[in-house]
Amino acid sequence: MNVQEFLREHHATYEVLEHPAAYSAQRMAQAVHVPGDKVAKTVLLKADKGFCYYLAVVPASHRIDLEKVRHAMGVADVELAREDEIAARCRDCEVGAMPPFGSQLGMETIVDESLAFADDIVFEGNSHQQAIRMKYRDFYELEHPLIVNIATHAA
Repeated sequence: MNVQEFLREHHATYEVLEHPAAYSAQRMAQAVHVPGDKVAKTVLLKADKGFCYYLAVVPASHRIDLEKVRHAMGVADVELAREDEIAARCRDCEVGAMPPFGSQLGMETIVDESLAFADDIVFEGNSHQQAIRMKYRDFYELEHPLIVNIATHAA
């Protein structure tokens, strides 16, 4: 999926933030001068031995708690997907870059409840040099994610 094309097609209001290459959500937060709790880190999760995939979205300042995800989604097991699995599901993106629109990739999006209180969120576009800023409520209206407690604050 091309993120900007998707957002334009849906008449979403957003801002593109170009920045030096950043290969983690925390580094992207630093590059665009946004607090880590307002940067949405997107992680591909594999559940039930690959039977099901979820796109999890948590603040860059947090870590995904796989046990919380397993319980919230009612699955037997859940683990982080491998880079090749990410590349296979998000072909229009640089390897490792994944925007938070699981619905466009044929999977459910789950968002940590702490992001649901943000006015704006910033997330990776199709590359490690581009971030997108938009209102959380606009993101929610486009994606309709499941909002659950799936993260803990990173130490």
